[in-house]
Amino acid sequence: MSHFSASRNDLIFRVLSTIWIFTAVFSQASYASGVLPQLTLYPVPAEVSSSHFRVSLNGQSTDVLHAATGYYLLNFDTSGPVHVSVTADDPHFWDSGVEVQPMRFGIRPARHGATISFTMAGPSKLTITRPGDHFADAEILFLFANPIDHSGITASTPHVRYYGAGVYHENIDASSGDTIYLAGGAVLFGSLNIWQVENVHVLGTGTIIYDGPQNPYFDTGWIHKKNWHCIIMDNARNIELDGITCITRSRSWQVQMKDSRHIGIYNVKVIGGNPNDANQDGIDWLGGGDTTIRNSFFRASDDVFALQGNWDGYELALMRIPGHDVTNITIEDTIASTSISNTIRVAWPQKTFNSAHFHMSNMDVIHTGYGGCKVPFAFFELWADPEGRGSHSDYRFRDIRLEDWYSLFNIDQPNPSVRDIAFKDMWAMDGPAMVAPILKGDVSGVTLTGATEQGFEGAATDVEGGATSPVIEPARIKAHFTYTAGLLKPKQSVEFTADDPATEGRRFEWLFGDGTRSEGRSVRHRFPDSKGTLLDGSGRFRVLLHVSGGNSEQSQQGWSSQPVVIAQARLAPASVALETLLPGASVFDRILHVPANGGYTFTLLTSLEATMSIDGHSAHSPKARRQVCGSEGDSVQAMRISTALTAGDHHIRIERRVGLENAQMPPGPVSDQPLLLWEGPGIDRQPIPKSFYSTVAP
Repeated sequence: MSHFSASRNDLIFRVLSTIWIFTAVFSQASYASGVLPQLTLYPVPAEVSSSHFRVSLNGQSTDVLHAATGYYLLNFDTSGPVHVSVTADDPHFWDSGVEVQPMRFGIRPARHGATISFTMAGPSKLTITRPGDHFADAEILFLFANPIDHSGITASTPHVRYYGAGVYHENIDASSGDTIYLAGGAVLFGSLNIWQVENVHVLGTGTIIYDGPQNPYFDTGWIHKKNWHCIIMDNARNIELDGITCITRSRSWQVQMKDSRHIGIYNVKVIGGNPNDANQDGIDWLGGGDTTIRNSFFRASDDVFALQGNWDGYELALMRIPGHDVTNITIEDTIASTSISNTIRVAWPQKTFNSAHFHMSNMDVIHTGYGGCKVPFAFFELWADPEGRGSHSDYRFRDIRLEDWYSLFNIDQPNPSVRDIAFKDMWAMDGPAMVAPILKGDVSGVTLTGATEQGFEGAATDVEGGATSPVIEPARIKAHFTYTAGLLKPKQSVEFTADDPATEGRRFEWLFGDGTRSEGRSVRHRFPDSKGTLLDGSGRFRVLLHVSGGNSEQSQQGWSSQPVVIAQARLAPASVALETLLPGASVFDRILHVPANGGYTFTLLTSLEATMSIDGHSAHSPKARRQVCGSEGDSVQAMRISTALTAGDHHIRIERRVGLENAQMPPGPVSDQPLLLWEGPGIDRQPIPKSFYSTVAP
């Protein structure tokens, strides 16, 4: 397909782009006699390029694409490992630390001023942020390393609508039988409309940016019409999306599918960001299904995956129009992230439709929304209270890694019926949930097999309104471990031992949180410094153990995470200080009896402004995050202190502003006892028992 509207400068840009792409591939293939893998970089058009971050891949430097709000990205192709360096334009940008996710890659960059560097093992998808900076106001760099394109498609390939490197301002209307190819370096401002057609293939590593006319202060992004979403499907059949990136800047649902079936979505990257942080779902099914999503990435500013049989408006009469069934959805090997709301949402108050056979596996859920919209946000939410109804069954979640998460599930439908919801092998990779999961209404057949409820000992599901309590079954593989006790210093030998006694048919992989890894049931390791996994100076290293076993047809796996504190010197106990840092605050002032020498991590869960100090070592609560839709108060968040302590008495002091404490069950005025967790030598994450406290003498 030709595009005669392109300017002369744009044509020159495409010629130079072709030369650059060829040069990058040639230089990688010829350097060191082909030892380095093939690497293909694509030019970033000036209209969307940014030097906020400068990225170097195997020594080749490039700007990044400014996606939306504070989000930046870079697509490239590789056949193997790539050395990456990222330089921020602010020399102090990384002063508070660096977080590279998903955590299972075990990446800790090296830092030199404004530059961080690390190695990507091969094709993968990463987010790079500062610790805790994953909400709508975050600055995030997305790195998407795609496999080498072996399609052989070029501008001269017959029967292909070809978009080469360059910028286009147009909408794409697919016709039945189309093959549409967006080459790397192609950036199209507009919509991809797949409207009442079949047998359409959209391929390539190019980018679609949708920046529509929606009112930023009101939700009209649900409207189902052409040119209103980054990608829209209506009564479409046999559709394949492979490799493309979809960016949404306006307040609109990103990928919207109405009554469409037999959809394949592979290696697709979807990123949404808008200043009002709402109504920017990742993908919505308005009826339909028979969808497979694999090896993809979704960043939303609302629900990541939403199932709702129809959506015709917010008026009550329109909400009550029955919707069409949504069935047969499979999502696997994918990364999900959102700045607000849920990972998966099914149903809505007043709405009626049926859904079944939703299966999700091998997922990295790196960010869920914090807070709530009438009910708390969760990894899985099925909320139809009041008046919603319909049969929802056969939802299965397996091998899910939860990173920055708020709650496991919230299932609330008073009317018939919710059945057969299975959570198997769900792992809290680093921290606890902020609030308890909820079951309410006509809900039964919920099972948790090797699944965390809240990510700490002693947690439980809130069951009410006639729901049946979940069936809890142990994991087949329990990936738990112990390590050398005592006060640990850099370069000291530390022994790690997996609890699992099996030696046959088991693989034990350790990721030490310092960028290194090892294998074996029992291993020794020396941590190089006391900077911690996040390079934040905390001394806290996130050590992960991955245990796998079984054959390919019946493989089993388990993950375990523990903080290991490495300190140059033990924090000396401080004298008891009674000075109040937050005037008018509720004060919890205690002597804590520490049972053994070692590194301890303390996690305070609170929705209030707070300070916490241990022997004078202090931390302040993160920026407050308001709840939405009329939910009262602020979101629950975690604040942490990791420190080395000797056995004996230590002083702990917590101050919380007086107000509504949403970390309590049920939420209410601030209580005398804060929800404070600890973990350390021989102690799995759990609330500190009252028996370990004594009062401070006046």
